[in-house]
Amino acid sequence: QVQLVESGGGLVQPGESLRLSCVASGITLSAYAMGWYRQAPGKQRELVARIFISGSTNYADSVKGRFTISRDNAKNTVYLQMNSLKPEDTAVYYCNQPPQVLFKWGQGTQVTVSS
Repeated sequence: QVQLVESGGGLVQPGESLRLSCVASGITLSAYAMGWYRQAPGKQRELVARIFISGSTNYADSVKGRFTISRDNAKNTVYLQMNSLKPEDTAVYYCNQPPQVLFKWGQGTQVTVSS
């Protein structure tokens, strides 16, 4: 059974950084493109970063230049380094396989950016 477990969120001030982790069990992450999604209150879930099997990446315009997605295949983990955080980055962050969303959603990790 596939399980995705996100962690690393928290409460930070604007301009600070966080690193999110997504650990997978039941699958080999290196065989899939993976992405980080987020859902803010009252808004639809959106894809903010994607990493392909090749290691190439792309980002939503709203996070480009501030967020970096990476993967450690040996640890079966995908990361999201978030720098220069803004209040509008406040959301629950999830990982999954874009764009088909092949896997059951994990519980997500809450990121709150507030002064």
